[in-house]
Amino acid sequence: MVDIGQEVYHFFSVLGPIGWLVAIFILFYIDAIIFPTLPELITIVIFIAGLQTTSAWVHGLLILATIAISEFAGLTTLYIIAKRVKVPKMIRRVVCQYQDFLIVKDERIILVNRIAPVLPFLGAFVAILNWSFRKAVIYTLVGGMVKYGIILLLSGWFFELLSAGTAELVTLIMVIGILVASFTLSIIRRRRMKTDNANCPR
Repeated sequence: MVDIGQEVYHFFSVLGPIGWLVAIFILFYIDAIIFPTLPELITIVIFIAGLQTTSAWVHGLLILATIAISEFAGLTTLYIIAKRVKVPKMIRRVVCQYQDFLIVKDERIILVNRIAPVLPFLGAFVAILNWSFRKAVIYTLVGGMVKYGIILLLSGWFFELLSAGTAELVTLIMVIGILVASFTLSIIRRRRMKTDNANCPR
């Protein structure tokens, strides 16, 4: 997954700032509709690279805007596909059963998902469970802007207070820490869901 992110980054990096934004769009789009690409890490790599040529504020805002557009596109793509394609009853049943074991059983789980990812293929879930598409979009954008806004804001702050080398190191440690914490919380929640499922009467 990291290799895919690196390949996309290196392929488009020759185009400079525009290429970096295209890389972010592609990685977040893939992350939303197919499989995780660890976009947090690549986002920070691109943010650090852009500091050499662009204002931190401008670069950060462009990255956030690109993330918002990409996540909206990914959510909408799966939503439309799931609405237009006849989803087998077995899959619908599995999705509904999966919903029963979520901490929050409506669109608000999208916000929780930013901390402990347990809801893959978000757009398909929204369509199959007949959640409000408007609310799903709002929660997706709000959650994304808050999470990545904080990451980019802290990164920019590190580069203002520390030397470039130290700031890069601290920023990468921060992002890796966020990924590890998120992954750990996700595993814990999934195990609890499996335990709850095993304890349910058949």
